[in-house]
Amino acid sequence: MHPIPAIDIIEGKCVRLTQGDYDRKKVYNEDPLEVAKAYEAHGLQRLHLVDLDGAKAKQIVNYKVLETLATKTNLHIDFGGGLKSDEDLRVAFDSGAKQVTGGTIAVKQPAVFEAWLQRFGAERIILGSDVKDGKIAVSGWQEQSEQELFPFLEGYISKGIRYTICTDVSKDGLLEGTALPLYKDIRLEFTGLQLIASGGISSLDELDELRDIGCFGAIIGKAIYENKISLQELEQWVLKS
Repeated sequence: MHPIPAIDIIEGKCVRLTQGDYDRKKVYNEDPLEVAKAYEAHGLQRLHLVDLDGAKAKQIVNYKVLETLATKTNLHIDFGGGLKSDEDLRVAFDSGAKQVTGGTIAVKQPAVFEAWLQRFGAERIILGSDVKDGKIAVSGWQEQSEQELFPFLEGYISKGIRYTICTDVSKDGLLEGTALPLYKDIRLEFTGLQLIASGGISSLDELDELRDIGCFGAIIGKAIYENKISLQELEQWVLKS
């Protein structure tokens, strides 16, 4: 399983929100490149980069940050936040994203998202399935759709999706544990889906649990910034795994 550190960007700075609330923002570092290089130096190979300005603006905003990280590190970057058009997607890939994540567009403009999947393939398009009270949350978690998680996943798996990042919004940023029962259920129901767990991860024991149920990856954000999980510990975890 891949531990995947997250960098969330507002105004070019590394921030974390709590439960997606822009009013509960904390700036952790003003230099995303410094953070990304630290991840790389400790043996981490992937990065989840989120353009929070883009999610709010509904179009890609922080593509220059993406370009900098992609050209100055060897990290495999998946990029999300505000990707709503073919032009947004072109900019993201041209700026160095290896994969892109689409959540809101998969709900609100499914024909566009499906066209991306057909054009670029299942290895490059990740389905964002952020869930709140059992239903898919969209628009930077500012809205809740009427789509329930399991039918949503089933529908896109039938269209060829192989990867999903699933975040339990109620867990995100609280450092109180991840939604393990939910991820177990997803793994049991959709055995061929590459599941990337996100939200609330606060210990190496949780990484062990997510690995043991067969997750492809686990996104870690606040736990690193708050030193609940150190980069040295993550490096050793990767080596032992």
